[in-house]
Amino acid sequence: MDLKRLRYFVTVARRRSFVKAAEELHISQPPLSQRIQELEMEVGAKLIDRDSRPLSLTAAGQLLYDQAVELLQRAEAMTASMQRMLSSQRPTFTFGVVPANFHGSFATIIRLFRQALPLMTVRLLELNSLEQIDALREGRIDAGISRVDIQAEGVHRIVLRHEPMVAALPSDHPLANQEEVMSLEDIRDEPFLIYTSHPRPSLADHVLSQLSKRGVELTNTQEVDQYDSALIMIAAGCGVSIVPSSARLVAVPDVTYRPLAELITSPIVLCHRQDDRSTEIEALYFVIARFLAERGHEVPQELLRHRDELARAES
Repeated sequence: MDLKRLRYFVTVARRRSFVKAAEELHISQPPLSQRIQELEMEVGAKLIDRDSRPLSLTAAGQLLYDQAVELLQRAEAMTASMQRMLSSQRPTFTFGVVPANFHGSFATIIRLFRQALPLMTVRLLELNSLEQIDALREGRIDAGISRVDIQAEGVHRIVLRHEPMVAALPSDHPLANQEEVMSLEDIRDEPFLIYTSHPRPSLADHVLSQLSKRGVELTNTQEVDQYDSALIMIAAGCGVSIVPSSARLVAVPDVTYRPLAELITSPIVLCHRQDDRSTEIEALYFVIARFLAERGHEVPQELLRHRDELARAES
């Protein structure tokens, strides 16, 4: 069975649209539709209900989709393994990271990871949480550190911890130096900067959801494309925002961070391909579990179990 046809079919099934799938695959719609028809003739069954909106899979289509996803992932893993074996260069492990100053002590994790695998070259690729999913499926990254917990087929996710968030204010703002505990109500009517970081959902949607759950409806929101732009505007006195507390590790002139009375958190999510059982992923699990434990954070059970299994195997 032709892998290209399977890849086309999986993309149409995932996007639920020939138009969107054609855009993602960078081909025109007629040849895409023709390849799907050829696949249907090959398997002898209708795979897609073209009359539904959005498109839906038939029973045969769902069966083929489940197996095709696994087959394509194995093919990509095999190709990557062969490339590593045949390459004269050092093996490379690529992390996807959110393009903002929210990484906290991620540099320490990378250092520990490199110590565990000293022959490994580590690279970083800036991608937002949604972009990391496609990058994992396409093999452009090996693991991602995300800020939004997005369920996606073929991608395994572990929420490492829920990081408290703080208010970011201009340093000359009246609230910046008050001794009283700061509440969300204090910034309800302030110009509130949202760093949307398309495509969405992004951290902005998570923040707005957290506020809405607490009955805080902002009256004056302003969207900016990136977190760095929001910081510039905050420093210039144009508004306030809410950011993960690790943002305080990077000093920014004229921006003050204050804790909030209400507990608002941001998830830190490790994601990788569902079927990845490589030595690199095993080492990453072990390193992150050690990192969290040494800093007094609760270690997710999956990482803890994996760490204990490795420790027993080494003893």
